[in-house]
Amino acid sequence: MAGPSQLAAKETNNQAHRMQAPNPPTILIVDDEERNRKLLDVFMKADGYRTLAAGRGQDAVAVALREGPDLILLDMMMPGMDGFEVARALKNHPSSRAIPLVIVTSLDDPASRQRALAAGADEVLIKPVDRWQLSQHVSALLKRVAGNNE
Repeated sequence: MAGPSQLAAKETNNQAHRMQAPNPPTILIVDDEERNRKLLDVFMKADGYRTLAAGRGQDAVAVALREGPDLILLDMMMPGMDGFEVARALKNHPSSRAIPLVIVTSLDDPASRQRALAAGADEVLIKPVDRWQLSQHVSALLKRVAGNNE
C-alpha cells in the first residue's frame, strides 16, 4: 500500500499531466460571493483544470447548458435561484444530467445534506472547504465520468 508521500507524489504527477493536456477538464464554479469563486478558481487552476464561473443560479444553468462543463462546484445559498433549484434544473435537463455536481456549502446539517443529495448532488463539502479533500473528490468524480464514457 502506498504511503502518504507516495500518494502526494502521484497526485502531483496527475496534476502536472492535466496541466499539459491539450483539453483539460472544465470546472464550472457557482457561488454568489466573488471571494469564494476566486478561491475555488485558484484551487482548480492549480490542479490543472480550466474554469468557468457564475455568480447567480440562472447564469449557472445557462453556462452549464451552453458550455457543457465536466464538473460543477455549486453553492447552495444564493439569492434568487438557489443551489437546490440549480441542481434540480441541471439534473432534469438531458444535456446536463450526467455532469457531476459537488455542493460546496456552509449548510452543515443532515437535512441540508439530504436535500442536496436528493436534488442530484454527487458530493457535499462543507465550507471552509479542505483543499486536499476538494481535489480528491473532483479528481475521483472526473475519473468516474471518464470511465463511463470509454
